[in-house]
Amino acid sequence: MLRKRQPSRRVSSDESGDPAAALAAAGSLLARRDYCSSELAARLVSRGFAPDTVQATLADLHARHYLDDARYARQFVDTHARRGHGPVLIRHELGERGLSPQLAEQSLADFGDWSALAREVRARRFGAQPPRSRSDKTRQARFLQYRGFSDDDIRGALGFDVTSDC
Repeated sequence: MLRKRQPSRRVSSDESGDPAAALAAAGSLLARRDYCSSELAARLVSRGFAPDTVQATLADLHARHYLDDARYARQFVDTHARRGHGPVLIRHELGERGLSPQLAEQSLADFGDWSALAREVRARRFGAQPPRSRSDKTRQARFLQYRGFSDDDIRGALGFDVTSDC
């Protein structure tokens, strides 16, 4: 039997400015999974902590290396690439989480060869043989585009050069 998850506890007005309580709440959240700074700040504010207390807590967590946006971005890119997502989709999701575009671009560049990943994702879904008909190419290109791959990566995965007609 599934148990209903308890709603997150809002802090009292006495605790809203308490740095120790904010640090304890942040530690509890970080024990479950990694967060980027903006996600963790939003969670803490939603629990009722004052914004200045949240900023002080984030600074403390950064100083202790418990919170690292670069590490979060690298792990996010790696995890989502293993799921078969492309750089366009991952870049968008990193932006939605409040990470800087420079950090997202650096993490995506550090990953490696996106064209090889697009070929692998295409082969897993459609088999090792390249598409033969125009409709197969179109269907597979749409699938890779939905997964977040760029046009160049899609062209490489489908086995035709940039100048060919598709």
